[in-house]
Amino acid sequence: MEDHVTPRRVVIIGGGFAGLFAARALRHAPAAVTVIDRRAHHLFQPLLYQCASGILSEGQIAQPLRGVLRRHHNVDCLLAEATDVDPQAKVVHAQRPGGEPLEVPYDDLIVAVGMRQSYFGHDEYAAHAPGMKTLDDALGIRRRLYQAFEMAETATDPEERRQWLTFALVGGGPTGVELAGQIREIAGHTLDREFRAIDSAQARVLLFEGSDAVLGAFGPHLADRAARTLRNLGVEMHLGTMVTGVDADGLTVKDRNGASTRFPARTVLWTAGVEAPPIAAALARATGASQDRAGRIAVEPDLTLAGHPDIRVTGDVMSLDRLPGLAEVAMQSGAYAGRAVRHSIEGRKRKPKPFKYVDLGSAAYICRGRAVVKVGRIHLSGRTGWLAWLLIHLAFLTGFRSRFGAVLSWAVVFASGSRRERAFTMPDPPAPPVPPAGPKPSAPSS
Repeated sequence: MEDHVTPRRVVIIGGGFAGLFAARALRHAPAAVTVIDRRAHHLFQPLLYQCASGILSEGQIAQPLRGVLRRHHNVDCLLAEATDVDPQAKVVHAQRPGGEPLEVPYDDLIVAVGMRQSYFGHDEYAAHAPGMKTLDDALGIRRRLYQAFEMAETATDPEERRQWLTFALVGGGPTGVELAGQIREIAGHTLDREFRAIDSAQARVLLFEGSDAVLGAFGPHLADRAARTLRNLGVEMHLGTMVTGVDADGLTVKDRNGASTRFPARTVLWTAGVEAPPIAAALARATGASQDRAGRIAVEPDLTLAGHPDIRVTGDVMSLDRLPGLAEVAMQSGAYAGRAVRHSIEGRKRKPKPFKYVDLGSAAYICRGRAVVKVGRIHLSGRTGWLAWLLIHLAFLTGFRSRFGAVLSWAVVFASGSRRERAFTMPDPPAPPVPPAGPKPSAPSS
């Protein structure tokens, strides 16, 4: 009689860098792998701002998960949102897009859910100051950016026009710096001579940062070079400020002396702070794991949870040795978790070595021909940094077509300043209310 061996069930929550690299590490393992994600694509998050600013299309930074994993015959993809974990029953609770509940059993669980935008307890800001963590966010920001110039063109009131031509960004990390530089390039080069009533180059870009420097994690030297480049572009930097209010017409900030200042601006973008999604808190409750202030889950050196060797947490949502929330950390931790599960399935008795992150550096693109790159003790800026930035991002883009398309788009933008991906859609206006049905009026008597 033929023996039928049930393959080990491995569930991966999240199809980002950590989840994708975990699935790849399990490609040849005797396991049935299920990747659960509430979106059907893998997103190259470091280039979201280039989609938002019109350099790259959404198809160049997002690939269908099923397409990326099509050669991994033991991997299946499930479009659903994980909502809870039952470590005793070894079940992941999830919901399909229509709200239908699902239960996905597992033998090994890899959590790779990433982080979401944080408003530091002021979620009401989100309605007026969107963040940029998803493809929908990037397309929404693209609409806000280019719509602002169109609205300024048709505005008859000078004050309203100034408000439409003022762009405020909250957060001086890589995303804030990259977006600030892109908006200045759009205003000064891309839209140059396209409007009749306004001079797009006169647009103001305000960057607010709570610390004393932008790109503080890059070190004083590169932070200073980045600040100089931004000032030369015309970005107005407001350091040591804290946002105390955001609405449809602008934002209010407070400096270190406690003085409040109001900045009128019709476009406010939020690039400061991240927090763990709700599934992280649900997992922590179920397993007794501790979380830091941002909701990251504390893990053991082998990325497992204390008392739960069958659960591994990877990427941005793990808390280990103060590792930064970088794509490289997610890739390496995901691959490590996938290999650890594969070795366990194969029956290797040797305990895996603790996870060790190999620092491949950090990079931030500011404008054409200007970027800053930090790789260990090597600091690059200007054109040299820009070339290094190009090589780094080409190496990590998923798929040949994405790389080829990105090279073509970059060549056009860097050579001419024009941007092909500027199309945006406007939401449909609300439908007029339908009058209640009632008796038809009777015809007048003669």
